Amino acid sequence: MGSTSAENTGNAGVGRRDLIKRSAALGLISVPTMSFLSACASSGGDDNGGKAKAGKKTAKNPLGVNDTAGMEFVLFDGGFGKEYAQDAVKIYEKNFPKAKVKFSATQKIQSTLQPRFNQGTPPDLIDNSGAEQMDMGVLVGKNQLADLTPLLDAPSYDDPNKKVRDTLRPGIVEMGQFDGNPVWIMYYAYTVYGVWYSQKALDSLDAQYPKTWDEMLAVCEKAKKKGMAGWTYAGKYPYYLPFSLYPMIGKVGGREVLDAIDNLEPNAWKHPAVKACFDAYYELYKKGYILKGTPGLDHIQSQTAWAKGKALFIPNGSWVENESANVIPADFNLAVSAPTGIDSSDKMPFGTIWASGGEPFIVPAKAKNPEGGMEQLRIMLSEASSKNFTTKVKSLTAFNGGTSGISLTPGLKSGVAALKLAGDNVLNPRLQDWYVQLQKEQIGVAGLGEMMAGRLTPAEAIKKIQGFADAAAKDSSIKHYKHQ
Repeated sequence: MGSTSAENTGNAGVGRRDLIKRSAALGLISVPTMSFLSACASSGGDDNGGKAKAGKKTAKNPLGVNDTAGMEFVLFDGGFGKEYAQDAVKIYEKNFPKAKVKFSATQKIQSTLQPRFNQGTPPDLIDNSGAEQMDMGVLVGKNQLADLTPLLDAPSYDDPNKKVRDTLRPGIVEMGQFDGNPVWIMYYAYTVYGVWYSQKALDSLDAQYPKTWDEMLAVCEKAKKKGMAGWTYAGKYPYYLPFSLYPMIGKVGGREVLDAIDNLEPNAWKHPAVKACFDAYYELYKKGYILKGTPGLDHIQSQTAWAKGKALFIPNGSWVENESANVIPADFNLAVSAPTGIDSSDKMPFGTIWASGGEPFIVPAKAKNPEGGMEQLRIMLSEASSKNFTTKVKSLTAFNGGTSGISLTPGLKSGVAALKLAGDNVLNPRLQDWYVQLQKEQIGVAGLGEMMAGRLTPAEAIKKIQGFADAAAKDSSIKHYKHQ
């Protein structure tokens, strides 16, 4: 998911709607992923002597951008659209009128940019998101990215007395780190993950959002009697399921369970909290509470069915409000909740949620104008650009603020309320950032997807997923990361 935006046939949003095409044999490595892995492994890349000379550092140009150098920006064309980025580019062009900016947007990030990484001629700024998101762990491990610390330590766009890093939401800087202090990624959007639903539909069932799993089953039974499925999800891309399942595991067993999973520790997936949550989700399938045909639906189709009232709940990220804007009814009253737990024995309170940065922006190490790429990000992290993004795409940004004076949409308002309820109980699983193929194709498609389609029992799914995790832990070709 690298991002808040998965791909998008219409729109996509935090990645995380990163769509990886399902391999013909479930669990096998996809060709694009392997080609990128091998390409990066073999391409330390020639030294491209075409770097722009640094400009003079001034109060208005703290990063020392060469004001005549070209700057190239490639955006993932997903659920957040292009307009917010194009607006920010106009500010860059106004500030550096002699510089020529080349802006483009594509859903095919990997196939478009992989050859350019190999040739040592990448763009200066990339929104690395979507179905063809390049593997962050590989990029970092092969020294393909520039350290963004100069950006973070530069004066913020609005207040020269504040560093950029001091204007960001909690966790954003840490998300961009892999080992030690360097920051390789700037996650621009701020995504609230959880269970999304229509408050109007829930009210029609005379029900409250369920806090325990018995209550969840009772609500789903009510929905079923009225001809509505309890749940649907992106069946073709079942790595959407963790958007609610992972924080549920953390709620039930404590955040240390998720840390152990991220760290690829032996038997991490065999923790009782994992089994309890897998059993709970499998119960949705066994009791017929999943919308018929869900395993064959992609993210757009499942969201459309849900928006049309065919299912009550869907696991997703906050990009869904923008991505489904054309199908969500005006009176839908979109809402999000932290995941339902098992019962009062859960280690963390109700409200425990997954919220983190999405839409990962990177500056390649061999960019011709890395200062220009970082300056474009500095502009985007201003209050004005943040408000522009939030207003246009119904999502928060990494900028800690930017909502004053804005009329919040129902989903955005609900997301802000969910964050307030969570308080310090915000989880941030890193598996999807550190091990993309493991998360999407193996845990997602070959594990959770098969279980929720009824082709694996929870015990079988856990055994299979633990095997994938163990193999990744032992694979010396993979750079491994751990919570510090």
